[in-house]
Amino acid sequence: MDWGDLPFFLAVARHGTLARAAKALRTDPTTAGRRVQKLERALGARLFEHSPGGHVLTAAGERLLAKARAMDRLAAEAQAAGGAGAGASPLTGTVRLSVAEGLGSWFVARRIGAFSDAHPAVTVDLVANSGFLNPTRRETDLAVLLARPRKGPLVTVRLTDYSLGLYAARAYLERLGEVRRAEELTRHRLVGYVPDIVYAPELRYLDEIPHAGTAALRSSSINAQHQMIAAGAGIGVLPHFIAGMDRALVAVLPKIRILRSFWLVTHRETAAFPQVRAMMDWLKQAVAAERDLFLPGAG
Repeated sequence: MDWGDLPFFLAVARHGTLARAAKALRTDPTTAGRRVQKLERALGARLFEHSPGGHVLTAAGERLLAKARAMDRLAAEAQAAGGAGAGASPLTGTVRLSVAEGLGSWFVARRIGAFSDAHPAVTVDLVANSGFLNPTRRETDLAVLLARPRKGPLVTVRLTDYSLGLYAARAYLERLGEVRRAEELTRHRLVGYVPDIVYAPELRYLDEIPHAGTAALRSSSINAQHQMIAAGAGIGVLPHFIAGMDRALVAVLPKIRILRSFWLVTHRETAAFPQVRAMMDWLKQAVAAERDLFLPGAG
């Protein structure tokens, strides 16, 4: 028997229908029903009868409910006893978060300590690099993606929109002159991604800027691009949540604005895990609290 199926059984027993149980677990009714059926097969007994009013416990279901409730109480008491004093979070386990390199290093990594303060018994794996782990294949519990997935057993919410623009170091513009029109970009060195290994089409920023042409300095890493731009090597596109935190940088042609979105994605079954729900909630709140960092001037 898979002990991970018990929370689905308890939720259906408490709420009476798959729909209400799925809502409480932040998953979908199909997943909740499948996990209950899996538990029934493992035990060799029907746990619910279907009625016009919902799911009614069988005799076997009633017996399991008494044991499951007792186990649930013991687990909660053990977690509470192991917590760091009164008021400590009872959550345990590991949550793996896969995010784009820039968001991971410039935003999440600088704030993730607050999540750990609230949930000290949860281990966080922050995977922040070029490319993403795949929540459909259960490579990660959560992923922040650049595009909304179109298929797969996933729960997807828009985390935030964000803006990008052209930036350069003050020293670079003092040396080579300000850029007042897009046509003047042709006489400047540009920084960007390596075209044939860019891992998402949403990263082809220079294609959307008039007269930008081809980057002469290229990297698969947005952090490396930032370092090149900040060192005065050229002009490049950066998200505001990166460029806005570097006082050495100034906006170039600020009326040119590129908009993108971050999507928060998890597998439908993973979405039922308490530590995953807690990370989702924390991340949404952290981003919402600093909206101007992602969309300056949006209010």
